[in-house]
Amino acid sequence: MKGRVVFSLLFAALWLTGRAQQDSPAFQPEMEARIVSGRDDGRFVSSLGVVHNRLKRIRPAQAFREDMTAGEMKVWQEEVRAAMKELMHFPQNTGPVEARRISVAPRDGYVVEKWEIFPGEEVALPFLVLLPEGYDEGKKLPTVLCIPGSGSTKEAIAGEEAVYPKLGGGGNRDKAAMALHYVKAGYVAVAVDNPAAGEMCDLERYTGKGYDYDIVARYLLETGWSYLGYTAWLDQQVLEWMKSRPYVNRERIVVSGFSLGTEPLMVLGVLDTSIYAFVYNDFLCRTKERMEVMTYPGTNGYRPFPNSIRHLIPGFLCHFDFPDLVAALAPRYVICTEGGMDRDFGMIKKAFQLAGHPERFVFHHYPRFSESESRTYLERLPEGIDRSTFFRLANVDPPMHYFKKEWVFPWLDEVISY
Repeated sequence: MKGRVVFSLLFAALWLTGRAQQDSPAFQPEMEARIVSGRDDGRFVSSLGVVHNRLKRIRPAQAFREDMTAGEMKVWQEEVRAAMKELMHFPQNTGPVEARRISVAPRDGYVVEKWEIFPGEEVALPFLVLLPEGYDEGKKLPTVLCIPGSGSTKEAIAGEEAVYPKLGGGGNRDKAAMALHYVKAGYVAVAVDNPAAGEMCDLERYTGKGYDYDIVARYLLETGWSYLGYTAWLDQQVLEWMKSRPYVNRERIVVSGFSLGTEPLMVLGVLDTSIYAFVYNDFLCRTKERMEVMTYPGTNGYRPFPNSIRHLIPGFLCHFDFPDLVAALAPRYVICTEGGMDRDFGMIKKAFQLAGHPERFVFHHYPRFSESESRTYLERLPEGIDRSTFFRLANVDPPMHYFKKEWVFPWLDEVISY
């Protein structure tokens, strides 16, 4: 009976996929949505077919296994940490970095400080610190490192005016300003920029045409680094500075990542076991699977790549994928606020059970998919789909992508008090 249900769901998903793509102006019936050989020997003449098939054959070396014992899981977590260190290529730590406070500005119920640190001879790294009333009374306060999403800035998530008005402030303050929400709830909130955005952008500040992340990512890749490696290293420098502040409770440090910011969140979480809790504000998916199945061609015959170059880390998918990294955060506290595939959440729940604390992992779906009957249940997404079909089958509602304070703060109030 269970097999029939799974088969029926898969058939329905494939039928809906075909219907959606046939109804689309981009549908080209003469083009093959899946990448297939077309030869009796199964080989590919198409170079894309060769490398796509190679990708499908990769079995990540540090993927989470649900048949692990608790002891094996601890060994696995160390293997994940070692692999992450190798992939991120962080510069060698030379001790505490120089720091300088730039400004102090009172606000209604809190204070905004601007700081700079200098973690490398080429680097001046600005960030904002939002301090709630009473921060200077000798208390040790829970503190949140806030990492914004693509196109956003530290000012946007702090509710401050944009440094470069042409580029905007990041939209609706109630939806985007997670650092502002944290400080108003009594937390110290530290807001950073992603590389190539906000104050760390280049000539975009004059043209207002949006941030060019990809040229920075290209330079980093050409010099043996990656955009994520550089981002996580910068965020790590701020995190270490936070631990030195007299008002920070080092036992209650939280990392909150929105969208693009969830990627350095996972890196920091794997590398720094002192982090207490994580707010993962995005949908969760398997990046490798996304690359394998999103092969539907556009009107010009090109198959679009699912992600930009700033998401690429050489060798990453040979080791693990995003759900594996969230699983590796166990038994610390984690909330995922924008759903994904129940298959992946089931795997992560198993990891937290093995770690002895299944209650420390919490997840919520988008409202559109909050009821179980509204979600698609698949063990494997079908190949040959486009972006919109991927989102639908992965239970993602892109227009409703925002900081989910309605889920985050009731959860934090509970876990921080432990």
